[in-house]
Amino acid sequence: MYAIIEESGGQRKVSQDDVFLIDLYKGGQAAAGEPITFDRVLLVAGDDGAKIGRPLVEGASVQAEIVDPIVKGEKLRIQKFKPKKGYKRHTGHRQRYTRVRVTAINA
Repeated sequence: MYAIIEESGGQRKVSQDDVFLIDLYKGGQAAAGEPITFDRVLLVAGDDGAKIGRPLVEGASVQAEIVDPIVKGEKLRIQKFKPKKGYKRHTGHRQRYTRVRVTAINA
């Protein structure tokens, strides 16, 4: 069984025991093991067929738990340069995420 959920402005296909990253949850103050519910379910599919929402599936939800409250993404390096002017700037950014594991898909 799998579901397609809407999360952080995008769509994600998830199934039982999947581990994935979401945008930082509660500013990183959440505890490991804390449950999360994703209510915006667009599709639920299993052995008995698929339920497609218009736009959401009624009564469907995905239950998950927090594995790591704060995970740092890869470092992005930003470079600004203007030729013949002596202008160079280097900055960097590391996005923070929360790692979650899917525990149940309720259709």
